[in-house]
Amino acid sequence: MAKLPFGFEKPKDSPGFLLWQTSTIWQRYIKKALDVYGISHSQFVIMALALWFEVNNCSAKQVLIADWSKLDKMTISKALRKLVDLGLVIKTEHDKDVRAKKITLTNKGKKLLEEIIPIVEDIDQKFFQEMSALEHKNLLQILDKLSLN
Repeated sequence: MAKLPFGFEKPKDSPGFLLWQTSTIWQRYIKKALDVYGISHSQFVIMALALWFEVNNCSAKQVLIADWSKLDKMTISKALRKLVDLGLVIKTEHDKDVRAKKITLTNKGKKLLEEIIPIVEDIDQKFFQEMSALEHKNLLQILDKLSLN
């Protein structure tokens, strides 16, 4: 057989492949849990960030959600449209920047998050439970470093 053009002997030697594989498995668990509530993972992330910003007295602007979530603008726009239709968020003009859109959770949205966040965190805890505390800390540092790209 001709020499293959891969830079790795086996797929499991590729950090990109392993990251993709791990992310796919983890996302499958999250999707299954969120499907019960009729929202996507992107919608959940947008709502969770809106709650985090609110709790930390920071205005949840759509551009800030895009920056923190790393979701593209079109995904956020479509997700927000559905969240507004479901009565989970309100999208308004920002008080100080007329070009910016402010995202606010409704009481219904907050109540839904109170139910869903523990479920998602439980999935995370179970998914990553095989790691030691040091491995967990190292993984967070590595992922944080990579997310800056």
